[in-house]
Amino acid sequence: MTKPSVRVYEDLRRRILTGEHASGAWLREENIATTYEVSRTPVRDALRRLQADGLVTLHPNRGAQVTGFDAADLDDIFSLRALLEGYAARRAAERDGSEAEREELRALCDAMDEVASAGGDDADDRITELNLEFHRALHRAAGNALLPGILSGVIEISLVRHTFHNYSPEEMRRSLRQHRELVDALTARDGLWAQSVMTAHVLSARASLSRHRADQPPGK
Repeated sequence: MTKPSVRVYEDLRRRILTGEHASGAWLREENIATTYEVSRTPVRDALRRLQADGLVTLHPNRGAQVTGFDAADLDDIFSLRALLEGYAARRAAERDGSEAEREELRALCDAMDEVASAGGDDADDRITELNLEFHRALHRAAGNALLPGILSGVIEISLVRHTFHNYSPEEMRRSLRQHRELVDALTARDGLWAQSVMTAHVLSARASLSRHRADQPPGK
């Protein structure tokens, strides 16, 4: 049976990453304990883990607040992502990886294309989940045991959700094409190609988010 603190942590984390708990929202221990029907001890444990993930900030005597990021923070995060994920893509292409790894990435590309074509109210959320799985699979394919843990802390701080929810149709098509090209680069075992595509992929996501933020009215 899953420990109460793990159950609370995993569900709160999912709700933050999907935007159900938006940036700046307050998470009160008492309310969380009531919602999940647990004591405050597992709630505190869960919130401490979320703080370690960079998803919330704990304020003494006030509670936990979902972390928000200003433009400078986001620029730094995407620059770090481009560096680390570019390295991961190059490693994944240059090592003697298995066909099963590439097939997993192709299947995820197929799934994202299908969801994008079908559309629907939950399409962006579903693509977000599949996109995260794609990136995680590529990180594992790099064959470096440290990379998945390091990269999860950089990527999973609501950035993918924000960018996909605000992509234009052309930006979405470009992102899906880049996923396909990454798999092609891995199949060709061309590390420089894979690194350049991943770098462009991350930086184009940053540009999309910057465009969306610039379009927002002051105070949003």
